[in-house]
Amino acid sequence: MSQALHAVILAAGLGKRMRSSRVKVLHEIAGRPMIEYVVRAAEESGAERVVVVIGHQADEVRAVLGERVTYAYQEEPLGTGHAVLQAEEAVAGATDVLVLYGDTPLIEADLLRRLIAGHRESGAAATLLTAELADPTGYGRIVRDERGAVARIVEQADAGPEELAIREVNTGIACFRRADLFAALRAIRPDNAQGEYYLVDAVRVLREMGRPVHSIKTDEEAAVFGVNDRVALARAEALLRDRIRQRWMRAGVTLIDPGSTWIDEDVEIGPDTVIYPHTFIEAGSRIGAGCCLGPGAHIVASRLGDRVRVWYSVVEESEIGDDVRIGPYSHLRPGCRVEAGVRIGNFAELKGAVIRSGTKVNHHSYLGDVEIGSGVNIGAGTVTVNYDGIRKHKTVIEDDAFIGCNVNLIAPVRVGRSAYVAAGSTINQDVPADALAIARERQVNKEGWVARWRQRVRGE
Repeated sequence: MSQALHAVILAAGLGKRMRSSRVKVLHEIAGRPMIEYVVRAAEESGAERVVVVIGHQADEVRAVLGERVTYAYQEEPLGTGHAVLQAEEAVAGATDVLVLYGDTPLIEADLLRRLIAGHRESGAAATLLTAELADPTGYGRIVRDERGAVARIVEQADAGPEELAIREVNTGIACFRRADLFAALRAIRPDNAQGEYYLVDAVRVLREMGRPVHSIKTDEEAAVFGVNDRVALARAEALLRDRIRQRWMRAGVTLIDPGSTWIDEDVEIGPDTVIYPHTFIEAGSRIGAGCCLGPGAHIVASRLGDRVRVWYSVVEESEIGDDVRIGPYSHLRPGCRVEAGVRIGNFAELKGAVIRSGTKVNHHSYLGDVEIGSGVNIGAGTVTVNYDGIRKHKTVIEDDAFIGCNVNLIAPVRVGRSAYVAAGSTINQDVPADALAIARERQVNKEGWVARWRQRVRGE
């Protein structure tokens, strides 16, 4: 007979210790809200349905997770046992229920699969995931009977000296037979220092009912790490980023200084890419093979082809072709599309720019709302004047054109194929193909003017 597994993730808490206007589970680590990591782990562990119990800032949590999960509501924060009870109807079709917490972002599917397998093999009513910690402060302690079986769980606030000395803790993650779980939850009472219905009390109730309780111990302390405040948030960030860096190094990516390299979770990097110190690769970025990033590169939600070089530069929400060189000190703002072999560097800024293959933009230029053909030379100080104070306008520069230094192109304007725009020109009319455009005042030299001026100023 098939056994349906549903997961329940508790995410209704206020998270008071975060001292934040944002609900705790939506705080981000490595580019994603914490709860997304837990949902993903539940999905990958084999859960056919994931139920998220929401309460505080319910709409904000729904906006992040969308329709990929089912929701249950806890209107009053009456404890973890009460929260799980709100999901009873949503998991009615399950044989087993995996209970998780939205503030344990380092949990991984492999560990959950081991827990689920151990639970089903044991035939227990409940199987707890436990861990032995060097510092168990804040966790509920696992109290075992004379046979070594789990007798009960004592929360930190309710523990006496002997119980506080126990280092084996309840991680809060457990797998239950659905029928046993909800029978036990209806029997618990808020007889504790917090006056809440504790999920952990279901263990004691199940023992009293004569139902077996099993446990699986993990030595992966980081995997069960819970975030309660900003200090813990920073530690979770550090642990996850180290895990991400190790994964990419094992996949063939070189990190010159791993500690100063920040890579978000939702990133792809091709083999033989080398990443230098102080480089940031944010979520949604896709990096090709054989690239060289950094030092000082910042890539935001962008796609880079193979053998791309970016150093001391920012690339945001843009698409970069193969063999492109960007930097130093360039800024590609959102909406740029740069084809193969382009050179961009030395304080160039691009916005909404399409640049065809082989073009060079090397010196102190601003190119906004522009389409540039292949083989174009953009001289130092070139500016596309794209904004009239109300609307943005487009500039088009066709293949093989030459734009001299300190040229202003007042959009909308088109420079034709193989045209030549003389340095220092301000262009406000289209330039035909193969034409030379000169738009500047004629130079006038006044011999002896400086001496006369000085004499006049000094009163001589």
